[in-house]
Amino acid sequence: MKITHDAQRCCSSGMCESFAPDIFEISDDDGALQVLDATPDESRRGAVELAIASCPTEALSLE
Repeated sequence: MKITHDAQRCCSSGMCESFAPDIFEISDDDGALQVLDATPDESRRGAVELAIASCPTEALSLE
């Protein structure tokens, strides 16, 4: 599983971070989304899928 993040589409709402804070983080410095682990363990799939589904701009996807 690999997370793809389209920074151009991202509005940094933080919805993804609320579902998977160990995977996604909104930077305090510039407010941009950081993907902390682009290839998380399969055990995190549920949280990652919820995070991706919650993205209002569809900036996140799974490969």
